[in-house]
Amino acid sequence: MKEDLLKYKKQLILGPFFKLLEAVFELLIPTLMVNVIDRGVASENQKYIVGMGLLMLGIAVLGFGSAMICQYYASVASQGFGTALRNKLFRTMLGFSHAETDQIGIPEMVNRITNDVNVLQQAVAMMIRLVIRAPFICIGSLVMAMYLNFKLSLIILAALPLLAAAVYIVIRVTVPIYKRVQQRLDRISAVVRENLSGVRVIRAFSKEQKENARFAAANDEYFAASVRVGKISALLNPVTSVIMNAAILCILWFGRIRINAGTMTDGEIIAFINYITYMVTALLVIANLVVLFTKAAASYSRVKEVLDTEVSVREPAAAEAALPEDGASDTLSFDNVSFSYHGGEPALKNITFSLKKGETLGVIGGTGSGKTTLVNLILRFYDATEGKISVFGREIGKLPLAVLRSRISVAAQRAQLFSGTVAENILQGRKDASREEVAAAARAAQAEEFIERLPEGYDTVVERAGANFSGGQKQRLSIARALVRNPKILILDDSTSALDYGTESRLRAAVAELGFDNIIIVAQRVGSIKNAD
Repeated sequence: MKEDLLKYKKQLILGPFFKLLEAVFELLIPTLMVNVIDRGVASENQKYIVGMGLLMLGIAVLGFGSAMICQYYASVASQGFGTALRNKLFRTMLGFSHAETDQIGIPEMVNRITNDVNVLQQAVAMMIRLVIRAPFICIGSLVMAMYLNFKLSLIILAALPLLAAAVYIVIRVTVPIYKRVQQRLDRISAVVRENLSGVRVIRAFSKEQKENARFAAANDEYFAASVRVGKISALLNPVTSVIMNAAILCILWFGRIRINAGTMTDGEIIAFINYITYMVTALLVIANLVVLFTKAAASYSRVKEVLDTEVSVREPAAAEAALPEDGASDTLSFDNVSFSYHGGEPALKNITFSLKKGETLGVIGGTGSGKTTLVNLILRFYDATEGKISVFGREIGKLPLAVLRSRISVAAQRAQLFSGTVAENILQGRKDASREEVAAAARAAQAEEFIERLPEGYDTVVERAGANFSGGQKQRLSIARALVRNPKILILDDSTSALDYGTESRLRAAVAELGFDNIIIVAQRVGSIKNAD
């Protein structure tokens, strides 16, 4: 993340500089006001008052201009940093194997790339705008107050340790609570995602009340954690205000005595109070910055966790550039392969088989028997716990992922459509496919008939998650996407479960004629694999 921020070194330097310049101009105003009151008003010198007024107006305009320049630099740096960080997070998440995705969780990853990055982005903006300005105003006001009257300034110096103690206690207590708040938010996201994706099942089984109660429980946990941290954070402003206002009361009391004694003028006491007000305002800003950076610290650790996550499926150090497809005796082989999720019970154990060119493999079994796990191992979504998997005579762990996956195409168990048109969804399989190749793939997948009945045909827009298509239509479009890739090995992972027997039979016959080196059919129905070798 540091390198993403350092890309905006110019903004990180010039932004605070101009904000510091604005703070200098602001600190000059009360001192000039002393002269206006003590020299202009006291002697009724209108010319002097007007001249000083114009000078103060000019200083105010310069301060405003400096603030606007700082605001511009802060916006450029924070937005640019946020954009770069989101891109980096997205690339990192996209490079995760299924193991890392399972470990972190999709709702958690969504929250980290959105909410957590937003918090860090806001922290960068505030760092440029206020991190230097607020302490400078605070210290500068104290120095100017000491210049006006050192003894009265001792009251403020006595109050500073109390303020520091209040800020320290709030930071110490709130940092771990903010982390729990983000975890509760992740839980809400997970519940929402599950309910929205499975809303039909929930309605079909009349589970609305149960799911409402589950969401309410997650929401209440988030509410309780947020209220708790909010109560503690909310104490900071009133505590600092009470301490500083008590100090101001003491200053007014002793200031009145000094005015009566003639050791201070009216203008000096007004300027003194202005500087103390500046200091109080700056301290409140610092207190709010503490709260913000406490949140940012929690978000930083969550984002860093994603960026620092070790990918279990890595590109090989010395990768083979190509596959000897014509010379290999076996196109796909498993040699005593075992696999378990996160070190648990084996999902697959001692699997051994080999396929020669032109052979079709049928995989059948009940739910949870490891059919999809076997497919995931072929594509290296996971690495096998034991044993060796080879394609065209080469171990898949020694092949670049792009080379391996370019030879394999899969129609997954759950058909996933993307935003865009029907043609664009099929072209996800191969971007450079011609319109004729897209139509041929749709024809083989038995999708051409219903596509041609659509209002815009292949240019019909697919709604989010394919909501305007039935389950069987989505499966056929998913199969067409796999076919247009023209792979060496085609995997149909229970991707015809929503099709009727007639459509499935025509699809199997059309796929068989396309001449793939191997076809792997994963199914729960015996009829789906009856023609397998």
